[in-house]
Amino acid sequence: MTSSLKSTSEGQTLILTISNPDFKNALSTEIYAAGIEALNAAETNPDIRSVIITGEGAAFCAGGNLQRLLANRKQPKDVQAQSIDGLHSWIDSIYTYPKPVIAAVEGAAAGAGFSLALACDFCVAASDAVFVMSYSTVGLSPDGGGSWALGRALPRQLAMQLMMCGDRISAQRLYDVGLVNQVCSSGSALREALVLAERLNARASNALGSIKELVNAAANNSLSQHLTEERDHFVGNLHHANAAEGIAAFLEKRKPTYR
Repeated sequence: MTSSLKSTSEGQTLILTISNPDFKNALSTEIYAAGIEALNAAETNPDIRSVIITGEGAAFCAGGNLQRLLANRKQPKDVQAQSIDGLHSWIDSIYTYPKPVIAAVEGAAAGAGFSLALACDFCVAASDAVFVMSYSTVGLSPDGGGSWALGRALPRQLAMQLMMCGDRISAQRLYDVGLVNQVCSSGSALREALVLAERLNARASNALGSIKELVNAAANNSLSQHLTEERDHFVGNLHHANAAEGIAAFLEKRKPTYR
């Protein structure tokens, strides 16, 4: 069975399902391209206000297909470099996508699958989900932004343990350190992610886009730069129709209806 990225929707939420069940939803160049295409189409679709990324069946994503990686050793180095560039383009598109992206994780999120979950804005994980930076186990180093995300979010020693030792870490432990937003019962990650998506869908999409952009920029900005960016976003959002609706709804003690 070939790998694919299935695209469905529920209400105002786009659901992207990694489908490669014979290889525990291992990633492929086809999936990278489909992911970028789906986000590009959803970005300009006003009917889509959030995105969920999940895996088919019992696993979220096993990362790279080791058989394909072994075959690529016989090819010029550019072959693997281009494949990783495809993955990185998808990861970057998730980070920069202006609407909320939620990972719904069941089972294993390994290697680039772990990196993919880290790239999302939110992570809802089943209580028995397992996350592992498995690269060093097979003599490799991380890709997909995993070392960037873990290096920024965790104490250095814990990040080194996860990447150098390839230790598994549970959803509960990641929740405790702030990298998982919600731990739920096994089999319910997608359902709970949809509940979270509905909460987000009810908020002003332009404000959520500003928040994502500001958080992404914060680490590289000086305080002075960031204050300027906050000012510009605030003023732009104040003069958006959603601010008129939100302020009026608050004063009138009713729920707002945002565009």
